Amino acid sequence: MIEIFAEAIWLILPAYIANSSAVLIGGGKPIDFGKKWRGKPILGEGKTWRGLAGGIICGFISGIILNKIWNLFGYGLSSFLIILSLSCGALLGDIAKSFLKRRLNIARGKPLPILDQIDFLLGAFFLAFIVNKEWFLSSFTIYHILFLLILTPILHLVTNIIAYLLGLKNVPW
Repeated sequence: MIEIFAEAIWLILPAYIANSSAVLIGGGKPIDFGKKWRGKPILGEGKTWRGLAGGIICGFISGIILNKIWNLFGYGLSSFLIILSLSCGALLGDIAKSFLKRRLNIARGKPLPILDQIDFLLGAFFLAFIVNKEWFLSSFTIYHILFLLILTPILHLVTNIIAYLLGLKNVPW
């Protein structure tokens, strides 16, 4: 069972790193350029081009390094696409959640329980599945997925509290 847990974390690390790096690197021009849709911000000021690009780059580089250490993503172009899909999917999942929160009149920084914790995980799973269904289905068993769905909200809470205490976030969630 420990092997499954370790493998699950290793497989999803590019998504974890992309998601957390976007927060650390973010700032600057919002992805939605401050535009509104139906009177509400499209995404809000928290989703920036610098955070998006920085998160994707950090997730991708970490995935390449992880794959050199323990090859779980495959070889050649296929591995690059899988790693990129995990990194991009994580941030696209977070962006989709922000879009939904704005539609539900939930202000930036206000919680949307459960979805706030697993949005990037679902995005990473979805895009990796779309990019390489065979790899995804052979790599992520139901045990990997369930473990990550339980672990991720716990890690999310702990890392957000740390970021809040360090002054990187305005709220501890």
